[in-house]
Amino acid sequence: MTNNMNDFELIAQGAEARIYKGIYLGKPTLIKERFEKKYRHAELDVRLTKDRIKAECRAIIRAKIAGVPTPAIYLANLERRCIYMEYIENAIVLKDFIDKIVSKKDNVDRLLDFITQGLGTLIAKLHSKNVIHGDLTTSNVLLRNVNEDGNIEKYDVAHNFVIIDFGLARVESSTEDKAVDLYVLERSLLSAHPEIPSLFSKIFDTYKKQYTNKNHYKEIVSKYKEVQSRGRKRLMVG
Repeated sequence: MTNNMNDFELIAQGAEARIYKGIYLGKPTLIKERFEKKYRHAELDVRLTKDRIKAECRAIIRAKIAGVPTPAIYLANLERRCIYMEYIENAIVLKDFIDKIVSKKDNVDRLLDFITQGLGTLIAKLHSKNVIHGDLTTSNVLLRNVNEDGNIEKYDVAHNFVIIDFGLARVESSTEDKAVDLYVLERSLLSAHPEIPSLFSKIFDTYKKQYTNKNHYKEIVSKYKEVQSRGRKRLMVG
């Protein structure tokens, strides 16, 4: 039986969902509630919402199978339009970590290598298992149990990175989907971290090294260049 929503605190709201924090089964928990869209036909809204919740749960489970750290799912309640999932404690959003630590230090090469190798490895694992995240940004990655002193000697990808918010994710994807996923990441990095222009190229280098099917990754790289070219043309013409 699920907790009363009154026991949870609303901590965020986006275009698609509200996020609540509280305790479920004795564990710190987030509830992601996909609220009703009044502009859609009621029956269509219910069906689409259920499909999105199922797709998000499938993607998270597939990501875990691929070895990508994600929040654990405790419960999916389709009638209440909610997913109950693990609240990651002692964590900082990667964007905030970069803004607070990386952007304010002079000697950050090793720190950047840690971040870019981590992201490149995890995205390669996702794509190798045909999981498309759909919203790859540094706001959707957490670093857990990491001190803000920037000391990375004792850290590793498996224990310190967590990818979150699979609300736009899907499984069983095409080469084009993976290329678009990478292009979304590139554009988000240029927007969020313009002071570190090498971020994406370093992530992409690791991605290419870590992608398990070398023939397939060559197709992805080729398709990515096509997507990137189309994107640049759109930016030029407005």
